[in-house]
Amino acid sequence: MNKNTILTIVAIFTLASTAIAQAPKYSNAFMDIGVGARAFGMSGSYITSVNDVTAGYWNPAGLLGIGNQRQIALMHSEYFAGIGKYDYGAFATRLDSASVLAVTIIRLGIDDIPNTTELIDANGFVDYSKITTFSASDWAFLISYAKNMKIQGLRVGGNVKIIRRKIGDFAGAWGFGLDAGMQYDYKKWKFAAVARDVTSTFNAWSFNLSDEMTETFVATGNEIPENSVEVTLPKLLLGGARTFNISKKVTLLAELNLDATFDKKRNVLLRSNFISADPHVGLEAGYMGMVFLRLGVGNYQTYTDALGKKINTIQPNIGVGVKIKSVYIDYAFTDIGDASIAPYSNVFSLKVDINKKTK
Repeated sequence: MNKNTILTIVAIFTLASTAIAQAPKYSNAFMDIGVGARAFGMSGSYITSVNDVTAGYWNPAGLLGIGNQRQIALMHSEYFAGIGKYDYGAFATRLDSASVLAVTIIRLGIDDIPNTTELIDANGFVDYSKITTFSASDWAFLISYAKNMKIQGLRVGGNVKIIRRKIGDFAGAWGFGLDAGMQYDYKKWKFAAVARDVTSTFNAWSFNLSDEMTETFVATGNEIPENSVEVTLPKLLLGGARTFNISKKVTLLAELNLDATFDKKRNVLLRSNFISADPHVGLEAGYMGMVFLRLGVGNYQTYTDALGKKINTIQPNIGVGVKIKSVYIDYAFTDIGDASIAPYSNVFSLKVDINKKTK
């Protein structure tokens, strides 16, 4: 990495820090959930060891590990007792021996939401025929490219990211951003870095409210939303991992990640007004490369309860996986936040290698 590149990266994060006052802390938060039950079982400690099609989300540099000509992955999970549905699909194909291209689609949605803003007519009577339903959904489309570098053990990759957020016919936003990642193998160790939303991601919101809805907002004391731009600030992820050969048949993968944000103090383990850092660790025990047991710990939080007492919490995750020829089936028992608010969910994901037929 030359001097100009370093200066460019520093300039990007410096400029981003000046936008903190205009940027909400948790913009595009659905992009922080993650994909793949293998990663969930390891508490998202995955940017270093990821070596399959899910790297399009975690670290595009890891796409070079797909090995086969093509690979696909699917996942479905539900949160808040099935109210929120989260779906993921991805496809990766090897372009040549040194590069891979991938496409990823993510959707988080809540469907069949009752719209009661016109329930009461102008005369004050309730008219149930006026109740309609709508969906609130967040979409992400990622196009990823990864390439081996001339430096031995170094892989780099990047994402072009398109965000679509929609709330019925009332509001919608289009966003655009970029991610960059790298992986580096040094002897028995692996290291990784990912810059999410490296140039900041900008969502342009537009609203389409009827006169009746506008009157309802005013009558209920709510602020009438206006067209605006929402900014997602850069995030830096760092990781290190190593695989230990316990025996000829048993391996143990250990990975430690650190997620750094620059939007002032967050409620994480390491925090300050300039940078906050959230560490998390994951383990994966493998037997003959076919059966896997996973454990992860992360999401350390400190909060004050109703009695003024400080409470410290930490989130453990577990998971298992099996490989049957070219098919990978993974399961994780995981959570997207505080278990008292969002109970643990069962997550399943499927991954398939598609080998190129030889003539």
